[in-house]
Amino acid sequence: MTNIPETGRTPRVQIRLIVIQILVLSLLGTLGGRLWYLQIREGAAYAKEASGNHVQQVVDPAVRGSILDARGVPLADNETRLVVSASRTDLLKQKDDGKAVLTKLAGVLGLAPAEVMMKVRLCDAKTPQPCWNGSPYQPIPITDEATPKQALQIRERAEDFPGISAEPQAVRRYAAPGKSNTAQVLGYLSPVTDDEIQQAQDTDSPYLRSDQVGRSGLERQYDKQLRGKAGVTRYEVDNLGRVIGEAEATPAEPGSNLVTSIDARVQRVAEYELNAAMKKARQQFDKITGTNYKADSGAVVVMEARTGRVVAMASAPTYDPNVWVGGISAKDYAQLTGKKSDYPLLNRAIQGQAAPGSTFKVVSTAAAVEAGYEFDGHYPCTSAYSVGGQVFNNFEGESFGPISLGRALEVSCDTVFYGLAHNEWKKDGGINPAKGEPKDFFFKAAHQFGLGKETGVDLPNEVTGRVPDRQWKESYWKANKDAWCRSGKKDGSYVEKIAYENCLEGNKMRAGDEINYSIGQGDTLVTPIQEAVIYGALANGGTMYHPTIGKAIVSADGRTVSEIKPRKQGRLPITKATLKGMDAALAGVVTRGTAAWKFTGWPQEQIALHAKTGTAEVYGKQTTSWLATYTKDYTVIMTIAQAGTGSGASGEAVRNIYSAMYGVQADGSIDKKKALLPTPQTALPKIQADGSITSPKISKDPAKDALADEEAAQKATSQGTAAPDGTQPAATTGSTGTTNRDTRRRQRRRGRGRGSRRVCT
Repeated sequence: MTNIPETGRTPRVQIRLIVIQILVLSLLGTLGGRLWYLQIREGAAYAKEASGNHVQQVVDPAVRGSILDARGVPLADNETRLVVSASRTDLLKQKDDGKAVLTKLAGVLGLAPAEVMMKVRLCDAKTPQPCWNGSPYQPIPITDEATPKQALQIRERAEDFPGISAEPQAVRRYAAPGKSNTAQVLGYLSPVTDDEIQQAQDTDSPYLRSDQVGRSGLERQYDKQLRGKAGVTRYEVDNLGRVIGEAEATPAEPGSNLVTSIDARVQRVAEYELNAAMKKARQQFDKITGTNYKADSGAVVVMEARTGRVVAMASAPTYDPNVWVGGISAKDYAQLTGKKSDYPLLNRAIQGQAAPGSTFKVVSTAAAVEAGYEFDGHYPCTSAYSVGGQVFNNFEGESFGPISLGRALEVSCDTVFYGLAHNEWKKDGGINPAKGEPKDFFFKAAHQFGLGKETGVDLPNEVTGRVPDRQWKESYWKANKDAWCRSGKKDGSYVEKIAYENCLEGNKMRAGDEINYSIGQGDTLVTPIQEAVIYGALANGGTMYHPTIGKAIVSADGRTVSEIKPRKQGRLPITKATLKGMDAALAGVVTRGTAAWKFTGWPQEQIALHAKTGTAEVYGKQTTSWLATYTKDYTVIMTIAQAGTGSGASGEAVRNIYSAMYGVQADGSIDKKKALLPTPQTALPKIQADGSITSPKISKDPAKDALADEEAAQKATSQGTAAPDGTQPAATTGSTGTTNRDTRRRQRRRGRGRGSRRVCT
């Protein structure tokens, strides 16, 4: 055997050793560089993060401010309840995701296990209510109606209920003083979502995961002012989570209180009378459809004529906003949103759109005068009006001969307005106007009266209504032409014939369109709040106001008050002489016109009442009742869908509202001691430092106060001060407001009316 020299292995070993040395040095270099990066370059950031891991935050929710009526009576406030909540994070740590614990909890609370489990699941596009739409890291309320015995069971047997808590908490309460519901005006609350937290994180009003936010009504409109600011206490803890000291504490600031112009007593009367009128209408037989009236929805607005402040706003059907407190059940949610619910969440005073019927004739009268027709001229009120072989009938075929525009308003003569509108249509060039802009007096007047746009009321989601002018017809035709052309038939059904005509010339203003429009029919849509603005302006001499419900933002201790002044939005496009003539005519509606049969015995000399009735026809449905009224102090608008004539369905209810406010008795006498609100309330309630509330005194000179409000509104407009949306709120400090002793004690304890008829060509 040949021996291999030892020196033959040396070069290979050396190479291996060198490679190993290089690898070791490389690893040491990498570790050293990483150590330098962590300790020197990023050392401060990681030190701060490490420090933060030893600080725990405890959030102290702010007490939400109360919503008060004009006298300081709480419409929405807070009460302490025993709330049972579940930590979803803790439940998911358990083997069965907490199902056993929730089942046991359901037995203690007397609830179905499935109901409890649905409440803790997270909301998404595929998950119906009930579910949790707040942060998954926030305790989820199961019930806010736990009894002391139930809460004690949970707390004493904490080991049996991991992730479950039972604590007293301040919970929102919708008090309904005197059974005044006010649901759609107040709105409701629900937990803040992660998306909302992200969107608001860089604003001056960020959300915490524990926050409840307004979802509709005043709760949403004034959420920022009502919510306050939660307190946060930061505790230093060791690596075992034991508190070793307090690092920092920011006290909670309670939300401000919102004083409204709503009078809970008048609100209750408005709600009661609307409901009673609808019930009575359902007992009346509709000769056209051969069934009783359905009277399925309605609204009432009571507004101060000289300020635009809303005294009452009722919408039917309604609901109890307390069902949202602590999470809504599947049954309640279905009743509020299902197809058979009639959608009670809608505030029909600002979101209900309907043809106005003859209440629109005040707009047409103003348009006619602007077009050059004399108010006291003589215009034929015939039983029918014919255009191109189409006959447009007056209501019930009545004929009054040559009459003035004022008299046409009193007796609601359709054919007078048919003739005026048709004449203007022909002057504008008919169906094919000549080059240049048509005068369109009737359509321009509607826009000048504020129709076709929002009134600016301080409530979210107001709708605009519709003025079917030439621009609207063109855009509507482009959007629907293809569908009309597919379904239209020259000799088909009524709907098919209309579709056929619209396919050919739906973008053109036809004679029938303008005739229909002149009496508030056809495609015209208005809301009750728009009508209130118009008739309020007729009452006060021509000034249109932005309607407001918020009257003042008051800090929790009452020291800081930020009043919300009335704001003008313009003037009616009519002269003083025309306004005077219309005012006299609308008073005549009550004494000798279409509403006289409902106001027999009214003390007209002491309380001058003005009115305009309207009966709007809707294809495929029963007629909509409208009654628009005003005195020198207030305007009251009532509408009921599928209820019959204007005065027949609404006349008695509107009269009862006025009677309650002014103290008018059944025999026509006036008992001032029984009057709820004979003059508008101008002063504000006073909130004391201890939270008690003192009701304001009744104004002795409301006219003077209204003038002062108007002057303040002009000053606010010129200087850009606080707007009705409360964008410049008062600072909030101190304790939450409560009611005084008196308030707490109170808390415990159809027919022949005329209107317009739908006409089509």
